[in-house]
Amino acid sequence: MTDQTTAAGGSATTEAAGPGPLAAGAPPPVPAAQRVARVTGGWPVSRMIAVGIAFMALFSVLAILIGALALTDLTNARNRVVQNLDPAAYEASQLYVALLNQETGVRGYALSGQQAFLQPYTTGRTAEQHTLRRLHSVLAGLPVAQGALTRVIRKADDWRTNYAAPAIAEVAKTGKPPAGADVQRGKADFDSIRASMTTLQGDISAQRQRSEAALAHAAATLDGSFIGIAAGLLLVVILLTLGVRAAAMRPLARLAGDVRQIADGDFGHHLARSGPREVRDLSTDVDSMRGRIVSELSAVRDINATLEGRTLDLQRSNSELEQFAYVASHDLQEPLRKVASFCQLLQRRYAGQLDEKADQYIEYAVDGAKRMQMLINDLLAFSRVGRIEQPRVLVPVANLLTQARTNLATAIRKTHARIESGPLPTVLAEPTLLTAVFQNLLSNALKFRGEEAPLVTVSAARDGEFWLFAVEDNGIGIAPDYADRIFVIFQRLHDKSTYPGTGIGLAMCRKIVEYHGGRIWLDTSVTSGARFCFTLPAVDEASLARAGSTASAVSAVSAAPADNTADAARSGGPGSPDPDEGADDDD
Repeated sequence: MTDQTTAAGGSATTEAAGPGPLAAGAPPPVPAAQRVARVTGGWPVSRMIAVGIAFMALFSVLAILIGALALTDLTNARNRVVQNLDPAAYEASQLYVALLNQETGVRGYALSGQQAFLQPYTTGRTAEQHTLRRLHSVLAGLPVAQGALTRVIRKADDWRTNYAAPAIAEVAKTGKPPAGADVQRGKADFDSIRASMTTLQGDISAQRQRSEAALAHAAATLDGSFIGIAAGLLLVVILLTLGVRAAAMRPLARLAGDVRQIADGDFGHHLARSGPREVRDLSTDVDSMRGRIVSELSAVRDINATLEGRTLDLQRSNSELEQFAYVASHDLQEPLRKVASFCQLLQRRYAGQLDEKADQYIEYAVDGAKRMQMLINDLLAFSRVGRIEQPRVLVPVANLLTQARTNLATAIRKTHARIESGPLPTVLAEPTLLTAVFQNLLSNALKFRGEEAPLVTVSAARDGEFWLFAVEDNGIGIAPDYADRIFVIFQRLHDKSTYPGTGIGLAMCRKIVEYHGGRIWLDTSVTSGARFCFTLPAVDEASLARAGSTASAVSAVSAAPADNTADAARSGGPGSPDPDEGADDDD
């Protein structure tokens, strides 16, 4: 109630503050929609719907009653005219015809004395009886007309008693017409009947005119009722629409505007609670959510500030690592080369002149210097993966495999190895790095060979959005327990005297494959030899079509860096197997 009063009061204050012809201290007029909102503020939507339905039901009942009454009046007035007055007018005319037939039959019989001329009198009496029965029925409820009919009947009976019956009896007895005085008396009595019939027909006609007027009034009343019902229904719909708009739609629109304002980034905006109970509860929930978002946003900003600080530290650390790499590649290798050179000079000059133990020490020194130089080169190559980005191009994997085989040509010849491959796709990659992956995997297959000549099979298959590559050999294999350990840098499974190398090759393969968005693993289901699998993202057909015109250029791009890799291998460069020794890396 406090929020409702505040909202309504705030609106009234705003209106009163504006200019206008209001007297000092007089409250401003409140629109009907606002009055409805004040009355229904805090109501649940179910109560609003129930009140609206009850109001519509009450209006419908009233409209039905009013329409039914008006329609009943119209029906009664129409029935009075159609079922009473129109038949009464017709029967009155038929009664007059029947009386005329009686008078004509009596007169003809009196003049001719022939029984045939008396037939109209007889049929007239019968028709009169039938007509009177119908007239009594249709004139029920019309006392004036019934009185006129009674007078007609009485006079007709008097005419028959005083003139018609005596005249007929006298003619039948004497064969002569009645005296002139009787005829004149009979004529006067029948004229009285004519006057009464005229009065009866006039009463019926007057009553019909009044009934027609009542019928027209009932019709007009019914039309007015329908128009009033339609106008009332329209007014009710308008009022209900305004009420729903003021009590429900406007608070919902206000809440939607507040939510949009918060969604646009104004998290400090507070939501006003108004409208139905559900809307007020929703406003409370949204405002509570806004508060949680503000607190979480503050925490996220603090975290971002911390992350920015750590990012700066990482950038500074990377810069220092790059400086270290430069020093390692230049300043540290120079002393190593000198140590190795002078040790080799000692070995060549004093070989056999010193004792056996001295020759052994010199050999250890030369071997250690070489291994240190290889280790530094491999570490530099490992650290550069993903840090020094080169443009990625669409390159056929078959070209990269061919370049890797070329780099390992000497080792392949020494081991009499066979390297087979199926259809290989085109991928988006850095040719130099991907060539190093195949070169390391092939080198390991050659190094860790069994008694038979090495047989290496390279295949590829589509796996959803990736290409799945497999490099399988018939070598000594790897125990499943070491499936994860072999990808850790400097992890060796064999003695260096048996299988030379620095133990960094598979770690570099893993880093290169993950840098390209794939993953690499050892297939532990293979029991004979070793099978390495790795994935690379597939390229859509449109990109392949666009790259078709530049395939030769791509091949050149993929081949040139591989030549550099071969040169590095021949000079004992980073991460590359020595063609003369077989490999410098192992599992």
